[in-house]
Amino acid sequence: MAVFFFLALVAVVLGIIGVVAEGLGYLLIIGIAVLVVDVILAAVRWSRRSGRRPLR
Repeated sequence: MAVFFFLALVAVVLGIIGVVAEGLGYLLIIGIAVLVVDVILAAVRWSRRSGRRPLR
Protein backbone atom coordinates (compact mmCIF):
# COMPACT_ATOMS: atom_id res chain seq x y z
CA MET A 1 0.00 0.00 0.00
CA ALA A 2 2.90 2.32 0.71
CA VAL A 3 4.26 1.74 -2.81
CA PHE A 4 0.90 2.79 -4.27
CA PHE A 5 0.91 6.07 -2.35
CA PHE A 6 4.57 6.72 -3.15
CA LEU A 7 4.04 6.21 -6.89
CA ALA A 8 0.91 8.36 -6.81
CA LEU A 9 2.86 11.12 -5.06
CA VAL A 10 5.68 10.88 -7.62
CA ALA A 11 3.15 11.09 -10.46
CA VAL A 12 1.52 14.18 -8.99
CA VAL A 13 4.85 15.93 -8.38
CA LEU A 14 6.06 15.16 -11.91
CA GLY A 15 2.77 16.41 -13.30
CA ILE A 16 2.95 19.66 -11.36
CA ILE A 17 6.55 20.26 -12.41
CA GLY A 18 5.66 19.44 -16.00
CA VAL A 19 2.82 21.97 -16.03
CA VAL A 20 4.61 24.76 -14.16
CA ALA A 21 8.07 24.57 -15.72
CA GLU A 22 8.16 25.77 -19.29
CA GLY A 23 9.63 23.26 -21.70
CA LEU A 24 9.25 20.29 -19.36
CA GLY A 25 5.96 18.97 -20.71
CA TYR A 26 7.49 15.52 -21.00
CA LEU A 27 7.47 15.32 -17.19
CA LEU A 28 3.70 15.68 -17.29
CA ILE A 29 3.50 12.75 -19.70
CA ILE A 30 5.84 10.68 -17.52
CA GLY A 31 3.74 11.55 -14.46
CA ILE A 32 0.56 10.42 -16.21
CA ALA A 33 2.26 7.19 -17.30
CA VAL A 34 3.45 6.49 -13.74
CA LEU A 35 -0.05 7.10 -12.40
CA VAL A 36 -1.60 4.75 -14.97
CA VAL A 37 0.92 1.99 -14.15
CA ASP A 38 0.30 2.55 -10.44
CA VAL A 39 -3.46 2.17 -10.83
CA ILE A 40 -3.00 -0.98 -12.93
CA LEU A 41 -0.68 -2.53 -10.35
CA ALA A 42 -3.10 -1.70 -7.54
CA ALA A 43 -5.99 -3.26 -9.49
CA VAL A 44 -4.00 -6.44 -10.13
CA ARG A 45 -3.04 -6.76 -6.47
CA TRP A 46 -6.61 -6.10 -5.37
CA SER A 47 -8.06 -8.67 -7.75
CA ARG A 48 -5.55 -11.30 -6.62
CA ARG A 49 -6.44 -10.73 -2.97
CA SER A 50 -10.17 -10.99 -3.58
CA GLY A 51 -9.67 -14.22 -5.55
CA ARG A 52 -8.00 -16.02 -2.64
CA ARG A 53 -11.03 -15.98 -0.37
CA PRO A 54 -12.50 -19.45 0.11
CA LEU A 55 -16.10 -19.97 -0.95
CA ARG A 56 -18.54 -21.01 1.76
